[in-house]
Amino acid sequence: MPDAFTVLWTHDTCRALRKAGRVGERPPVAFSGAHSSLPAWTGARAGDEVYALHVNRREVYVVSRMRVIDMERRDCCGTAPASWEDSAYPGHGDWSMLGADGCGAEAVHVDATPVRFDVTIPGDLLARLTWRNRRGRTRGLKYVVDGRLENSVSLQGFYRLTPEAADELAEVVAGPVP
Repeated sequence: MPDAFTVLWTHDTCRALRKAGRVGERPPVAFSGAHSSLPAWTGARAGDEVYALHVNRREVYVVSRMRVIDMERRDCCGTAPASWEDSAYPGHGDWSMLGADGCGAEAVHVDATPVRFDVTIPGDLLARLTWRNRRGRTRGLKYVVDGRLENSVSLQGFYRLTPEAADELAEVVAGPVP
């Protein structure tokens, strides 16, 4: 059975998506990294879903739901760099803001929903969302006050959702367009 994860996209990433005109488009790729400059998608496998989240003014948004296709370098990625000055993924330049230039970046090919900034996670759901670690321990989201997120620190990273939380996020994404 596939797993589901969350990844937090920063203000800089989301600003770059807007500036590049990527709202409404489906990202074909995201990037994982071994360095803290990028979240490491180490637990993800083909078929898993990843919910890209964004926090703005204490509201949490689902920017895109991505189903992992593979984590291999393909022809679409372009020529591998010959030196540090070369672009790491010239074939994905349109989506480089998702981390192509991050330290140790690795391409994660995805089948994604269009990038949006209008799918808010309801406050009551924020309080119920849970993640589980490799040892099976679960945790909730910290700093939720009156249905709003006061601090995004517990979302920063790449975390595995519990099956129940994944089902609820899937319902939010599948819901009616505002």
